[in-house]
Amino acid sequence: MTLDITDRSRLRRSHERGHFDRATIDAILDAQPMCSVGYVIDGRPYVTPTLQWREGDHVYWHGSSASRAIRSSKGAEVCLTVAILDGFVMARSGMHHSVNSRSVMLFGPAFVVPDAEKEARLTTFIDGLWPGRAAHLRPNTAQELKATTVLGMQIKEGSAKVRGGGPLDDEEDYALPIWAGVIPVQTRVGALVPDARNLDGVEPPAHLTGFRWPG
Repeated sequence: MTLDITDRSRLRRSHERGHFDRATIDAILDAQPMCSVGYVIDGRPYVTPTLQWREGDHVYWHGSSASRAIRSSKGAEVCLTVAILDGFVMARSGMHHSVNSRSVMLFGPAFVVPDAEKEARLTTFIDGLWPGRAAHLRPNTAQELKATTVLGMQIKEGSAKVRGGGPLDDEEDYALPIWAGVIPVQTRVGALVPDARNLDGVEPPAHLTGFRWPG
C-alpha cells in the first residue's frame, strides 16, 4: 500500500529520499517509539515529545486527561513525527555534511480512543515494547484510566524520508586531502538498574533481561 502524495506531504527537495509506501513508513514507526506531536493552541504552535505505537493502520499516543496538549488535540489536525539518527556524514566541505537518518511525518485529525478500548490499547503499548510484561503488572485502577487519554490517528497522509550512504561532494573536491566518510550512530541498551525498593528475591523477568532496542 502507498499513501497518496498531497501538497503538505510531498518533498520539496531531495525527492529521491522520499518514500510513501506503508512498508517503509511502518518500519520506521515500529523502530522508534519516541515521537513528537505538533498541534495548535489559541493560534500558537506547540510540539510535545511522547511515545507512540502502531496498530495496523493507526498510530496511538497517550497522556494525562488534564493535559492542555491532549485536550487541544482531540478532533484537531495534528502532525506526528518520528526520527532516527543513523550516522553523521562527513564530507570535504561544510555544506555537504549531512546525516544518515530515517524519519516519518504524518498528518491528520486525532481521535479519542473510547473508554471501552482504552485499556486494550495501553496493554498493546506495553507488550509491544516488552512482550508479556502487562501480565506481570497489577491491574490499572479506574481512576488511573480516567486520568489517562489515549489518542489515535489513521495513517492516511504523510511520508517517510530516508538518507543512507556516504558523502556526495563536488567532483573537484575528491582531489582534496581531506578525510570523508560516515560516523555511525546507534542506540544502545545498557544493563538493568534495579530499584532500591525491590523485594528480596525478585529477579527481572526475561522480557527485561532480553530486551533489545526495536530500531
